[in-house]
Amino acid sequence: MQTRQATIANPQGIHCRPSALIVKEFMSYPGKITITNENGSVDLSSVLQLLSLEMHLGNTVVVTVEGENEEQVADRLLELFQTRFDFPPMP
Repeated sequence: MQTRQATIANPQGIHCRPSALIVKEFMSYPGKITITNENGSVDLSSVLQLLSLEMHLGNTVVVTVEGENEEQVADRLLELFQTRFDFPPMP
């Protein structure tokens, strides 16, 4: 099991677009990924579950990975949660 602690760096927090990107990247991961913060703990299997954690700029999340390539998966998740996403504005 690998555990990492990340601080949300995206100015708008982890909203729909970053959540979708994160979940999509790990949809086929055969192990278990859990994301935890002060609002609860969710399995990284759906965008709605991830959104339910209400992750805002500066919030801390704990990423726990159990399964294949745990270290690499945990490091990648840490990187994603600490990314300043630059999505183009919607028209």
